[in-house]
Amino acid sequence: MRLEIPFVTANKYAPTPPALVTLLSICLSRTRKRKSGKRIFNEEEEGKEEEEEAAMAREQLEVLNALDVAKTQWYHFTAIVIAGMGFFTDAYDLFCISLVTKLLGRIYYHVEGDAKPGSLPPNVSAAVNGVAFCGTLAGQLFFGWLGDKMGRKRVYGMTLLLMVVCSVASGLSFGHSAKSVIATLCFFRFWLGFGIGGDYPLSATIMSEYANKKTRGAFIAAVFAMQGFGILAGGMVAIIVSSAFKAKFSAPPYSVDAKGSTVSEADYVWRIILMFGALPAALTYYWRMKMPETARYTALVAKNAKQAASDMSKVLQMDIQPEQEKLDKQMDHSNSFGLLSREFLRRHGLHLLGTTTTWFLLDIAFYSQNLFQKDIFTAIGWIPSAETMNALEEVFKIARAQTLIALCSTVPGYWFTVALIDRIGRFTIQAMGFFFMTVFMFALAIPYHHWTLKENRIGFVIMYALTFFFANFGPNSTTFIVPAEIFPARLRSTCHGISAAAGKAGAIVGAFGFLYAAQSKNPSKTDHGYPPGIGVKNALIVLGVTNFLGLLFTFLVPESNGKSLEEMSGENEEVEENRRDVVPV
Repeated sequence: MRLEIPFVTANKYAPTPPALVTLLSICLSRTRKRKSGKRIFNEEEEGKEEEEEAAMAREQLEVLNALDVAKTQWYHFTAIVIAGMGFFTDAYDLFCISLVTKLLGRIYYHVEGDAKPGSLPPNVSAAVNGVAFCGTLAGQLFFGWLGDKMGRKRVYGMTLLLMVVCSVASGLSFGHSAKSVIATLCFFRFWLGFGIGGDYPLSATIMSEYANKKTRGAFIAAVFAMQGFGILAGGMVAIIVSSAFKAKFSAPPYSVDAKGSTVSEADYVWRIILMFGALPAALTYYWRMKMPETARYTALVAKNAKQAASDMSKVLQMDIQPEQEKLDKQMDHSNSFGLLSREFLRRHGLHLLGTTTTWFLLDIAFYSQNLFQKDIFTAIGWIPSAETMNALEEVFKIARAQTLIALCSTVPGYWFTVALIDRIGRFTIQAMGFFFMTVFMFALAIPYHHWTLKENRIGFVIMYALTFFFANFGPNSTTFIVPAEIFPARLRSTCHGISAAAGKAGAIVGAFGFLYAAQSKNPSKTDHGYPPGIGVKNALIVLGVTNFLGLLFTFLVPESNGKSLEEMSGENEEVEENRRDVVPV
């Protein structure tokens, strides 16, 4: 007998998460008792589940079963690189803007005689930082839906071309005034974000549909882990470009010569940094177009078993029977409910609520930290005050700080997930990540004055880095992976796009809200043009509460470790159930 506390009794198509009890006991219990994503309590139950799996394999199309049991092959790594380079570009383009906003302020918003260097006004800064997220949100919804209507491959090429064109156009932003240059930049970055948005649901869906069920989590996580290298590359490119220009065009600090501290050639620096994002995307366009459509889309959505078998026979280098008649019979007995139907709400409503809320809450915390970490480093003295540096030196030091954080915490966190996700499961990693992010946020916030003392500043940076580590070895990875596994093939890209769009809504809250929230309570210590805020300490407390809420909503998300996509979405059981309901005449 299965000893399980029912959590979502209406849904029998995915394993239900356990009751809300102590986090660590849950994680340990689920790790010890789960075999291939199932909790087994005796040999009889194990035998039953093996019989069910065998029956499901017989019911499943040969081409889909071949993908599920395929050994790791060269095409898996090719798919990871092709999809991953898109994510490399996504991360580079989204995060590199935070490296050059201070420089944009010095160039276009310099005020003669002001004691501080020019800075972007609050509304302009919010627009520059947040407009790409608005585009990303729209792109995730649109291209996610389009990926289910037109196919993953066809839409995949559209998103990449849009990213290449808009990356270059962002660096070529023009205008006769500061306002017009920034307006042009925002226009192109919106459409850049629109293209980036499409990459989220399509990359995750393509990789999940190509992968085998035993290592699917690691493959999808590896695609997402390229985001870490994109963030790292953004910092390194900024360091190289600013260093080269600084060596060629020397300038005094702002306090010595306000106008001379920003050389005219600095206008090329931010443009080069932004345009570099087009390069990796352009290099992978040809290979992205050479990828065949996924077999699951071709068979289950386009209903062309012959084409699916032909494509995967070449990829897997084995003979696969088309089984068109078997597919036709399955389609006759399938229940093709839509996204807005009661049937979808009954089967997957709570799952979609879980994936959207956890991603929303995670991105509030993650993006507010990542976009504005330069402000936190300035507050604790890790980056000198702006008046003591020239424009290019400031870019260099902001980029150096971001690169160190990425190298020491962000990148390792992603690859810990790749290594362990198929061993300990998605639920455990996500719950553990939210738990430790909550702990470290409160550990930073409550004794905040202690961390601002000069002798303790390195400790603050270490604690801050650990929050990034557990974000990436935690919900930042799993919120991307799970939506690509638990929904039906005909709605998979759409539901992933909805989940990702909820995340970007959280990123917008973080990007816009943290600009104001982290300002000092003392009006004399706020950034130019900003009203007093709640201070960094209270902002960190808010982020800690946000992470704790993410932990609670994690219990709505089912575990998909070791299961086929059809088993998770209930597509095979749905066919069998409808077949039994048919009364012979």
